[in-house]
This record gives sequence, structure tokens and C-alpha cells, in this order.
Amino acid sequence: MGCGAVEPRARLLRFANVDGCAVPDPRASLPGRGAWLHPVRDCFEAATARRAFNRAFRAPVSLSQETVDLTQTWPRSASTS
Repeated sequence: MGCGAVEPRARLLRFANVDGCAVPDPRASLPGRGAWLHPVRDCFEAATARRAFNRAFRAPVSLSQETVDLTQTWPRSASTS
């Protein structure tokens, strides 16, 4: 969703739309549409800049401060491209 690279689900983190808020769903068990993202800050920042969460869920969603705080612990991408 963020960088557009295709990866197996095991390497991605699922987000779910819970009452209009995009929340992490590490077990991939929450109902509804999911949005898959690499657990790196660059990918998250690209997704938020492009409003990819809204498109993935086909609905307006917000990001809780808890979600933003979680992503701040993620590493930056090691890619130089």
C-alpha cells in the first residue's frame, strides 16, 4: 500500500478499519477490508502522504496517535532506491 512492492503476507503488517480509524491488526483477525503495509517508516509515510489508507478501505479513516507512535518505532528502509 505504501511503496507498492509485492511481498508475502508474513513480511507485511495488516491494518483494519475499526470505527473509522486505521488500527494495526498483527494477527490479521479483525473483520472487514484490510490494508497491508511493510513495517518500515518510509512505507508508512508514503501511504499517509498518498492517502492510501482511505483508498484501501474505500472509506475515510483517521490514524490514531497510538498508530502513529507505533510506526515511529519502526526502522527506516535500508533501500537506497
